[in-house]
Amino acid sequence: MMGVASGRCQRLCFRLILACIAVCPNNTPAAPDSPRPRSRPWPTPLPTVRSTTPTATSWNSRISCSITPIPTCATGCRHSDAHVAELLALGDKLIESSKEIQALGAFDSKERTIALDMLGFKRQLVFATHSVAVPFSPSSKMTPDIRYGSARAHNRAMGDFCRNDARLLGVGVVPLDDASAAIAELEHAIGQGLKAVWVPHRPCGDKAPGHVDFDPFWARLAEARVPFVLHVGGAPLQLNKAWSNNGRPPTKDWLGGGENVRSKDIAILHEGPETFLSMMLIDGVFERFPTLRGASVELGAGWVPSLLTRLDWVAAHWSKADKNLANFKRKPSEQLTEQCAFTPYVFEDVGMLIDQSNADLYLFSSDYPHIEGGRNPIARFERSLGDRSAAIRDKFYADNFLRVFPDARVPETRAA
Repeated sequence: MMGVASGRCQRLCFRLILACIAVCPNNTPAAPDSPRPRSRPWPTPLPTVRSTTPTATSWNSRISCSITPIPTCATGCRHSDAHVAELLALGDKLIESSKEIQALGAFDSKERTIALDMLGFKRQLVFATHSVAVPFSPSSKMTPDIRYGSARAHNRAMGDFCRNDARLLGVGVVPLDDASAAIAELEHAIGQGLKAVWVPHRPCGDKAPGHVDFDPFWARLAEARVPFVLHVGGAPLQLNKAWSNNGRPPTKDWLGGGENVRSKDIAILHEGPETFLSMMLIDGVFERFPTLRGASVELGAGWVPSLLTRLDWVAAHWSKADKNLANFKRKPSEQLTEQCAFTPYVFEDVGMLIDQSNADLYLFSSDYPHIEGGRNPIARFERSLGDRSAAIRDKFYADNFLRVFPDARVPETRAA
């Protein structure tokens, strides 16, 4: 079936985050291990962390699915054998019923390999969940040692998770609050074999992402053929509390709690990535580094056609006042089409988005094992693509991904 050739937008649930530290599988601290740059010393080795998370039997109590509630976790930070057996028995219904932390491969790399076999994905971007909270925190009180030390721990763990299966394309995290520390951590992420670098879609400390201090960062990504990615969680999920203070009872999030995305949050979730990319473009980052590639993942795509239109008229009408715009050799819409791509949610009409812009912009996303990927993402995208051509489908399911991630191409096997 079309689409499984480049299954993407996956996220891994790292098990434990305690006191700003991502813990390695053996509960040893992930201390930095590279030479210390003179411009910004790395943190001293992190203290030993002991897990206080219960390792006894636990059940999923919030996710509605067809699996009968049974013990899902055994000791040793893994699913119980009984739970794994039930997940394997799902067969083609794995993506429909195996979700969140109880999903096959949610936090165990050996299980993830089995899940890929069952799903048919030949390449899969792997994002972390909870372990990005510290490195991406917008708090100005976060010290560089803690921020970049936690990024180092994350990137080591991600490298370990993806190391034994070439189909897993690990995504590193690099905060941009300190340019010199960001460049140093980028080198470490590349050295770990990570295939993309996730940056937070917010101001870079007191600077814009197009500040000259970050030119070496974008240049290194382009040179290494490593794309940058924006992803949900790269900035606070929820609105300022004042916007939700309407004198009525609090609104629940879409999982039934209160800490995840709510209706007002999803309505403006696009503002962060849209602003970040707009600032990059207006400051000439894509023009200076035409081989730089990037993707916006799990942030929707309904906002993309209007973004292209708006940036084109901004460049046309403000170029007399802004030298950055006056020096453009390509229209903003051309820059973003050639250098970026976007994953629509399953409930967005990707066919309509293509008609409003172009077919080169959009990427398939299963979001396995998260619920927002839906029970049958390929079927839902197929419905919205309607009677559009096979060439358009090929771009959506594979070719656009390979434009952003050219090194992810799977060699063709020839029959003897």
